[in-house]
Amino acid sequence: MRIALSLALASLVAPATATAQEASEAPAQRVTGGDIVSYDQIHKPVIGRGGMVVSQNRIAAEVGAAILRKGGNAVDAAVATAFALAVTLPRAGNVGGGGYMLIHMGAKDGKPAQDLAIDYYGQASRNTTPDLLLGTNGKFDPAKGYSMKGVAIPGTVAGLWEAHKRFGSLPWGTLIAPAIAMAREGVILSDDEAQANADQKKAMSDDPAALAVFFKPDGSAYKAGERWKQPDLAATLRMIAAKGRDGFYTGSIAKKIAAGMKAGGGVIDEADLAGYQPIISEPIWSSYRGMPIAYMPPTASGVSVAEAMNILEGFPVREQRWGSVANLHLLSETLKIVWSDRSLVGGGPDWRTPAKALASKEYAASRAKLIRLDASLDAKTLPDGNPYPYESKDTTHFSVVDAAGNAVSNTYTLSASYGAHVVAPGTGILLNNSLGNLAWGRSGEEGKATRPVPGKRVGSTITPMIVFKDQKPWLVTGTPGGGYIIATMVQMLSNVIDHRLNVAEAAERPRMNQAGGDGPIELEEGFSPDIIPLLERKGHKVRPSNTMGSVQSVMVEGDKFLGAADTRRPDAAAIGAK
Repeated sequence: MRIALSLALASLVAPATATAQEASEAPAQRVTGGDIVSYDQIHKPVIGRGGMVVSQNRIAAEVGAAILRKGGNAVDAAVATAFALAVTLPRAGNVGGGGYMLIHMGAKDGKPAQDLAIDYYGQASRNTTPDLLLGTNGKFDPAKGYSMKGVAIPGTVAGLWEAHKRFGSLPWGTLIAPAIAMAREGVILSDDEAQANADQKKAMSDDPAALAVFFKPDGSAYKAGERWKQPDLAATLRMIAAKGRDGFYTGSIAKKIAAGMKAGGGVIDEADLAGYQPIISEPIWSSYRGMPIAYMPPTASGVSVAEAMNILEGFPVREQRWGSVANLHLLSETLKIVWSDRSLVGGGPDWRTPAKALASKEYAASRAKLIRLDASLDAKTLPDGNPYPYESKDTTHFSVVDAAGNAVSNTYTLSASYGAHVVAPGTGILLNNSLGNLAWGRSGEEGKATRPVPGKRVGSTITPMIVFKDQKPWLVTGTPGGGYIIATMVQMLSNVIDHRLNVAEAAERPRMNQAGGDGPIELEEGFSPDIIPLLERKGHKVRPSNTMGSVQSVMVEGDKFLGAADTRRPDAAAIGAK
């Protein structure tokens, strides 16, 4: 679906309340302030020109920005950033995991603009059996999930290769060269990365290859300020640089991965690796208050965020004001509905998600009727939805926009922090534990969209997105955070569009989360404690929470690129090309 078409559809189905909200009076003018120069919002974005890279890791963001300065486009910078993160942010950056990438390439040389979604998330081996990750009690066994048995076929290299093959402008090897150099020569560990690596000692204790990569020969951890080298990973990256996709999925690297899997009881073999293919499709298109949004299709969770925004569109969110009891109640009720519909989100080969229906305005309108402003839904009062009539935790995100307005929104992961805590011997590749995301040990209708079957495409809460204005990327954004991703992205969009916060302020405001109908509202620090009893009077259970997500965003305003690196996770940075 082209942007023009989505704009036309948005004008047909936008509710009257949206128009009324847009026309509402602006807040009273502020006339006080503690400074001679008055700024209306506390947090400020980084301003750059010539393009921008925003990443959870400063070193990787600098690598991507350097590629932009060399004349590379957004895809080139994204590929370079992704490989750099595999070296500098091993808890989530990877070549042994998978993810999702949204790409917008503007019109050029007579070619029309293109919008593409690349699903390169994990896939179950064709040798997968229903009891592979079950314990003796017939339930999912976490110990098996955190082992070679829990590894899904990695998709990262295939996804990055596909993006570069279609849209890259600089040589593939040039983009991987910085990561190779850092792996070979070492990176100086920050306090956060040194502590994160050191905390893995117990989790990696059963895997000699992992211990050899992340710890010194005497078993001690590398400290902040010390140089950490990864020679095996450097050799793997050199092979990928020389041979592209085949350097990972066939040949010596594939043989080492398969051998490590077999030795650890896993089921992935060379044929699984050679047969892996990313899924290429158009984005799921929707809009919010007239602004077209490109969402990542299933098995990502773009349809869930789209459903939430479509529900919110029918309410006067701006008039409620940010952080009010009314606003938090509305967000809570909306997210309860969205989570109740997530049982329909799954992957092939045995399941087709009703994606267009879940992301439709009409279905959202039918579900919005469940919301009462004076009372809270629970599991008993929240009926299952039927979208079919409308059908036609550690992760990292980075956003890239180049000078021409081309954009990449990419989120990828090892699933858990440091994945399965296992390394394929001789490769330096930390492997994912994504197979544990499937519905192990469930029967009947329960978990039908995510049953573990051979070749199953694993699903995720990941949802990178691109918001458009005047048919050009305006906001490129996404976040890690596991089960908190959906709520985080809903609030990010509402913050910039409803509450008109700048991109940095929108990322830094405290967040809430709501899962199932009987779950509590979780609140980050920063909300007034006075709202808790008011929410409880509406029937909510409330509990405090640690930080949620880490949104990395670029907003485009003319020739300025406004970068917002969420400070919830250390070392994040927004780096402009100029």
